[in-house]
Amino acid sequence: MSVLSIQSHVCFGHVGNAAAVFPLQRLGFEVWPVNTVQFSNHTGYGAWKGEVFAPALIEACLDGMAERGALEGVEAVLSGYLGSAGTGAVILEAARRVRAASPGALYCCDPVMGDVGRGVFVAPDIPDFIRHQVMPAAEVTTPNQFELELLTGCPIGSVADAVDAAHRLRALGPSVVLVTSLMAADSSPGTIECLAVDGAGAWRVRTPLVPVEPPPNGSGDAIAALFLGHLLKSGSVPEAAARATSALYELFRLTAQAGTRELQLIAAQDAFAAPPRLFAPEPVEG
Repeated sequence: MSVLSIQSHVCFGHVGNAAAVFPLQRLGFEVWPVNTVQFSNHTGYGAWKGEVFAPALIEACLDGMAERGALEGVEAVLSGYLGSAGTGAVILEAARRVRAASPGALYCCDPVMGDVGRGVFVAPDIPDFIRHQVMPAAEVTTPNQFELELLTGCPIGSVADAVDAAHRLRALGPSVVLVTSLMAADSSPGTIECLAVDGAGAWRVRTPLVPVEPPPNGSGDAIAALFLGHLLKSGSVPEAAARATSALYELFRLTAQAGTRELQLIAAQDAFAAPPRLFAPEPVEG
């Protein structure tokens, strides 16, 4: 079982591939990481060193992997922060090549564009590129609440609104949508939710809200990887959502306990495969 993960990378801390690769490995997957940038640390610190890799370099790395036969047997492609439409085009071509070498492989896109409070933090052309080019090519997508609203143009005031918006996003291409960091007006106080939606139904998974200030970067990258891994292993959307969300809760709990802004991936590693507290998926009408 192998996953091709094309994302940013940091030397210190856990965002992008530095947040996604280890959870997938801990779930038993071989992971072939292709880094789109290499920074000293995530940009939330306000200062960093490193560089963004040119699309041609990423494409060359994929060419070399293809020459080794590494794309054969890949079960899924995972992508996160794009950086530029040029990088996005290379990722879409990678997904096409993987499907050609491994029929049935999934493409899971974490459409990283922004968040509540921060707004849009990507180049102006990225949202339209993701909406019109990436979504039609993806089988699975994992937007947060802000990104779901941005992609669909649907304000989310309730869980029912989120279900409707997720189905609108499914109409663009993906068959499975996981909405992360959902805090609707009718959500229970002191909780945070994930919402999983596919053609068979919709399910919410609620966990206590763990206060971590400042909020750690990379949690979206981690849960996208966890959800994809559990989906590949179980084939069940609600089970994958429950296990991924429960694992993320434990990751946040241990990060808050450590008093750090960097996700405690190593401390939480056992929870990736077997969360100590498993929150059940609840069916939602929609």
